[in-house]
Amino acid sequence: MEIIREIIFYKDYFDKFFNPLSERVKNKIDEILYMITIIERIPTKFFKSIEGVKGLFEIRIEVESNIYRIFCCFDKGNVVVLFNGFLKKTQKTPVKELEKAKKIMYEYFEEQKNNPNENKK
Repeated sequence: MEIIREIIFYKDYFDKFFNPLSERVKNKIDEILYMITIIERIPTKFFKSIEGVKGLFEIRIEVESNIYRIFCCFDKGNVVVLFNGFLKKTQKTPVKELEKAKKIMYEYFEEQKNNPNENKK
């Protein structure tokens, strides 16, 4: 399959979320992230913009009855930059997690303006 998007990780925010997860959850996340790299139109079941926050998106992963969210944004058109993630326990996205994601996104773009090749893994 042809890769149409690149996924990068900003600092260690994603790693802190991902590393303690079970292998089953990690495999499902890897599967969804791979799908995002190869599918032209990603279904909203897996990828959705955050209302009220321009440029911020969430990747949605469901494993059994657990729902995980990973915040991200686009950069340079086809680059998906991953930020923080969390296990969603309520209908609404927790304000604390959303504020953290907005802060990380603004930090990322500010650093990109100053040093466009840093802070990527």
